[in-house]
Amino acid sequence: MNIRFAAIGFAHNHIYGQVNILREAGAHLVSFYDDSPDRIAVFTKTYPEAIQAPSIEAILEDPTIHVIVSAAIPNERAPLGIRAMRHGKDFLSDKPGFTTLEQLVEVKQVVQETERKYVVFFSERLHNAATIKAGEIVHAGGIGSVVQTIGFGPHRLLGHVKRDDWCFDKQYFGGIINDLASHQMDQFLYFTGSVEAQVVTSQIANFKFGQFPNMDDFGDVIVRSPHATGYVRVDWLTPKGLSTWGDVRLFILGTEGYIELRKNADIVGRDGANHLFIVDSDGMRHIDCNNVEYTFGKQFIHDVLNRTETAMTQAHSFLASELALQAQLQATKLS
Repeated sequence: MNIRFAAIGFAHNHIYGQVNILREAGAHLVSFYDDSPDRIAVFTKTYPEAIQAPSIEAILEDPTIHVIVSAAIPNERAPLGIRAMRHGKDFLSDKPGFTTLEQLVEVKQVVQETERKYVVFFSERLHNAATIKAGEIVHAGGIGSVVQTIGFGPHRLLGHVKRDDWCFDKQYFGGIINDLASHQMDQFLYFTGSVEAQVVTSQIANFKFGQFPNMDDFGDVIVRSPHATGYVRVDWLTPKGLSTWGDVRLFILGTEGYIELRKNADIVGRDGANHLFIVDSDGMRHIDCNNVEYTFGKQFIHDVLNRTETAMTQAHSFLASELALQAQLQATKLS
């Protein structure tokens, strides 16, 4: 059986990663809908096989479509996912999948009622070769039991890409921790094997961009599970001199070794991205991960067809999102 899917909402260009990872795994992109002529033009040129639907409803009512993918404005994703699930379709959302705890509660209820999937595409792990390689090493016992992750998610705010007005108002994306640090919450749970966790403390601040009073440019969090701890720092403070949009790093500490990922750049080091450094009982070494295969697409398609959870459990998707929402909600505001 061939999985057929549609794309609705291209407010963030993450939509291309979502579409590509499913197409490359064999799924068929059938149709799309967005309300921006400029975004439609780019999407049509990129995927000429996809038909532009006259409305969202036309896609939802197409019984041949199994999955909806979306990178709509973040606060619109959960309501769209609910509509999709009530039309018998699984939903793959860009992160963050939710902007309030109330949205999360409602989606949980609809998942239970419809038995459909609402999966959040945490691309920093699922669509990053170095992180996939680290997962292989960790889950093969390569560094022992993981006891801590430290994740840094810096971003450049201005001058890299054009940003719409909603990007500067947290009512649309739920705040900097919810938006950016949802990646790190996902990775903390995944690498430590935690199925329960809580936020210990969190902070937010607007240190630089006072012209945008409805957002913050810094946030950090401490999170813990019964057997591991994590620290997260996210910001919009990447300087112009960096060759990419953010020097994203992840440190994974195990009882028998540790790993550092330099996902986008190895500053004053090796060219390119996807650098993995590991220290264990055998010594110190660097692994170039650029040829690592993405596995999420095939696993997700398998899950849709067989109603399994090999790509990501529903509980994991919800818990990572809940931790980010809770950290944002309880964060102390620094002046």
